[in-house]
Amino acid sequence: MGSMIGSGIFIVSAEIAREVNSPALLLIAWLVTGFLTVTGALAYGELAAMMPRAGGQYVYLRESLGPLWGFLYGWTLFLVIQTGTIAAVGVAFGKFLGFFFPSISSANWILHIAKVPPIAIGPMVLGNMDVGLNTQNLVAIVMIMALSVINMFGLKTGALIQNVFTIAKVSALSSLVILGLIFGRNPQAVASNFTEFWRNAGLHAHHLVQVGIGGPVAMVGTLTILAVAQVGSLFSADAWNNVTFTAGEVKSPSRNLPLSLALGTGVVILLYMACNIIYLNILPLEGDPHGATVMARGIQYATEDRVGTAVMQQMFGPTGAALMAVAILLSTFGCNNGLILAGSRVYYAMAKDGLFFRGVAKLHPRYKTPATSLAVQAAWTSILCLSGSYGQLLDYIIFAVLVFYILTITGLFVLRWKRPDAPRPYRAIGYPVLPAIYIVFAVFIDVVLLRYKPQFTWPGLIIVLIGIPVYLLWSRVSRTNANCESINLWEERRTDD
Repeated sequence: MGSMIGSGIFIVSAEIAREVNSPALLLIAWLVTGFLTVTGALAYGELAAMMPRAGGQYVYLRESLGPLWGFLYGWTLFLVIQTGTIAAVGVAFGKFLGFFFPSISSANWILHIAKVPPIAIGPMVLGNMDVGLNTQNLVAIVMIMALSVINMFGLKTGALIQNVFTIAKVSALSSLVILGLIFGRNPQAVASNFTEFWRNAGLHAHHLVQVGIGGPVAMVGTLTILAVAQVGSLFSADAWNNVTFTAGEVKSPSRNLPLSLALGTGVVILLYMACNIIYLNILPLEGDPHGATVMARGIQYATEDRVGTAVMQQMFGPTGAALMAVAILLSTFGCNNGLILAGSRVYYAMAKDGLFFRGVAKLHPRYKTPATSLAVQAAWTSILCLSGSYGQLLDYIIFAVLVFYILTITGLFVLRWKRPDAPRPYRAIGYPVLPAIYIVFAVFIDVVLLRYKPQFTWPGLIIVLIGIPVYLLWSRVSRTNANCESINLWEERRTDD
């Protein structure tokens, strides 16, 4: 729960609302995300109970589909998924800190490195983004570095921070829902959103979607626009698998990992659905980007997409908005602590298998934490913070995330066939129907994102494919080093004799 609840639930509903332009489709988008998240977690519960080892999903792919697939996951996790998520949450932290300090903004450049020009490839437009250091991503980098250093001082330190901030953020979300139920009902918003609740939601309705940033506009159907809208909601519900990365340090993992996956995802999805219902009861979905008031801007054009603060401002004025901004700062801080703690364990596991830099396999001599792994992760994440805005980072992440969720759940089917008699303290609920539905849904979303969100999805796919020759090279070097060590050991023994 601590890794899942970050910035997304307070921001992405604005983007989803602009895309679907329908109160019903806004909630359906979150329902689809909820179904996929809980179904995925139930499937992962079986794998986690079977193989409670450090590295989690990396281990599941290695054991089910082979070491290449485990490496490709770890490679993409490092270059795109985990580090990109940490970067996006860090940028969101800066976005909300800008509520109190307006000088912290994505438009306030310290060093503008380049404006990547638009590159037209058929109907797609790649590039067209600014790269450099602004005050918003500087805040993100400082936060990431600080949390990485804190997590070097032992698992208990990181876990204590995680527990405190998880309690704070769950309390904040719950308070938003309760306060919204008691004080928030706005007759104007209710009439706007629920009188024609199903507008633009028919299967034959048409929706506008822009193909890439600055690209052409296309007309798509309802199912396609729902798939496009999943970028934000899936990101908000992602990182539920992070608990499996630390499986080697979890007590009674065969019991506690499936339990935490099921309960954690279930509670978070319920909170997310409740929050979006509250949003629709307090603010109209549609709005004017140039509106002078919170109500005039609506959900679609909440200032800086900060829907959570807009809702609290509508209920309690500037004080409510400030309280929500503080709650979100706590939420993003705690979220990134969990992501940083968990991700470093995967690169550590890969290095021990000889598939990552050997130094990353070293533990801190005193605190027994993967300190080198934490440092390497922090360095690359800081570079990603310079590479784009919050929304662009989401596109960058979700496509690659889904690719490996599809592969891992496919691995569940493979292991049922290859190892039918292996101990399974927990068996996936709904197998094989629910995992199969997950795969079909996720494949459809990924195909749609390749077509209509090409800005980072194609680079994400290319990064995955580049991992294949890198794996072959790394495996060869690892075997050569292992042979050299064996020869040296044999020579030492012969000399001793």
